[in-house]
Amino acid sequence: MAKAPPGAPKEELKRHNRHIANIIDLNKCMGCQTCSAACKSLWTSREGTEHMRFMNVSTYPGAGYPRDYEKMGGGFDEHGEPSPGALPNMVDVGDALTFNHAEVLYGGTGDSVHLQPKASLTGEDPEWGYNWDEDEGAGEWPNGYYFYLPRKCYHCTDAPCLDACTHNAIYKREEDGIVVLDQDLCHGDRLCVEACPYKAIYYNPVTEKGEKCMMCYPRVEQGIAPACDRQCPGRTRLFGYIDDEDSDLYKMINVHKVALPLHPEFGTEPNVYYIPPFESTKAFAPDGSITDVGRIEMNVLEELFGPNVEAVVRKLREERAKKQRGEESEIMDLLIGRNFWDRFKGFENDPAEQVIHFRVPGKA
Repeated sequence: MAKAPPGAPKEELKRHNRHIANIIDLNKCMGCQTCSAACKSLWTSREGTEHMRFMNVSTYPGAGYPRDYEKMGGGFDEHGEPSPGALPNMVDVGDALTFNHAEVLYGGTGDSVHLQPKASLTGEDPEWGYNWDEDEGAGEWPNGYYFYLPRKCYHCTDAPCLDACTHNAIYKREEDGIVVLDQDLCHGDRLCVEACPYKAIYYNPVTEKGEKCMMCYPRVEQGIAPACDRQCPGRTRLFGYIDDEDSDLYKMINVHKVALPLHPEFGTEPNVYYIPPFESTKAFAPDGSITDVGRIEMNVLEELFGPNVEAVVRKLREERAKKQRGEESEIMDLLIGRNFWDRFKGFENDPAEQVIHFRVPGKA
């Protein structure tokens, strides 16, 4: 639907004919933040959006972004009932730190001064910011480990933000299932933020309205993959319709079943999937020798992707071994992605060759 009428029933706001989905391969993500930069430069350069990163990459294990979002509630419980949620504060969502750029770059101080944050939004000394704990990880020496976890709005099939909004400002696009937030109808009460277990909706203190990832739908409408997916230099992303049986995305989710949702226990049926890390750096034995065991404990992956992750990791390892023996493996071929365009079936158009009219829901 093009507009969410205030009195429309929630069932009407959820109606969609098809659904867009994403897959992100965590084995390839190098934490370069190209996806974050592409998104931020495109969507959140306006006043009041300094702290927003619709697309973000954090180090796991770590506090994540927003900080400790996994502990803030939201989503649905095992009975399908809404779970109480909390609101992140402005520091939790990344702050808008100022840095001593002038002193470092133009102060004539040589290498005696290094770049550091000067103040937070509160005007006080910074206590936390985006990627504050980058590359810290976990594990006991010498077997420390971490991996990068890219996140954005999950455009959930059963979106709790949509249920929570009392003004029908949030709805699904009928043609592709993308969850959007109508700025004209938003009252800024942040019930949607409380309801979202991924905390992927942000509050603009200038406009006093909520904002979120819109899956680059002005690009999607013209057959162009979202900026975060297309700009990834590591070919970590697949994008397309989840019911397109000819797409690589469909095969990984529905045929080979090696792409998993993040925190399925939240009960929202998210439409961003992950290829879990299936071979971390080999661990050292007590005598210093290298073992065949990865450093990432299986319980860490189960906390993220649920109980099915162990079977998926085993399958991925078996498929890689087949490829190393010179045997065929469609799974490995799809993950390698030698043809960049195959990763975005139906959305291969070049944005440089299209006229894209960027617009925010509710705005002309």
